[in-house]
Amino acid sequence: MIATASVAVALGVAIGLSLGALGGGGSILTVPALVYALGVSPRNATGSSLVIVGLSALIGMAGHHRAGRVRWGAGLSIGAISVVGSVIGTALNRRVNPDLLLALFAALMFVVAALMIRRDRRAGAPASVPGPISGDVELARGSSSVALATISAPPTTRTSAKPWLVGVVGVGVGFLTGFLGVGGGFIIVPSLVLALGFGLADAVGTSLLIIAMSSALALAERHGVSGVSWSVLGSFSVSAMVAALAGNQIASRVPARRLNQGFIVLVIAVACYVAIRSGVALTAA
Repeated sequence: MIATASVAVALGVAIGLSLGALGGGGSILTVPALVYALGVSPRNATGSSLVIVGLSALIGMAGHHRAGRVRWGAGLSIGAISVVGSVIGTALNRRVNPDLLLALFAALMFVVAALMIRRDRRAGAPASVPGPISGDVELARGSSSVALATISAPPTTRTSAKPWLVGVVGVGVGFLTGFLGVGGGFIIVPSLVLALGFGLADAVGTSLLIIAMSSALALAERHGVSGVSWSVLGSFSVSAMVAALAGNQIASRVPARRLNQGFIVLVIAVACYVAIRSGVALTAA
């Protein structure tokens, strides 16, 4: 038990550091870590990851709220609507072969890596975004839940979100969270910016509120967590939250692009491992 808890702490630190230092994406590693390092079943891992991701989102949201970067109206609306997608995603999660679930998770990781590579290329291109966005990017760098911190975005003027777009974003986020047990920040942020017209800083802060709500809703739909001891889950969660705060300090000292490139390599490596393991299991079945 002590050895297992130690592994959970080590994994929590690694994932928390990636969240804090890289501005997100660490939640995408939580399920593979639970499955392959702690021996948790894929279905139970997707449930347990909701606790870790949700708590980390709450910690990150507090700082953004103090800075006035959480748009509560839109965030609460999207979070409430996400229950529809969460119910569908959770129901489907219960019916999918665990190895197929992992294969789909690996596919999602490859998508995340591709999006991050696109972000990295834009970061290396000559600057062409308006002045207000550069400030938003700096504000977003320390966020603990977003995998797309640097994207082309409109200025940070506050606009009214179209109700049907709010509904689409909410249902999509809920489905992703319920089905795969991830917060979905790498999808929420660009959706808020590009579809709903949020400024990047507001999108980052508001996404944390949505992630926390959708994680809680998906967890409630699953009737809690099973297959993982609370001592292990607690160790994992606490260490991830503390390390995320430390990761923010790292982000201020190491070039963001270098951190991002390192994380891309890590995501691709883990995705390849998960894809191979799940593919072999599906072939043998």
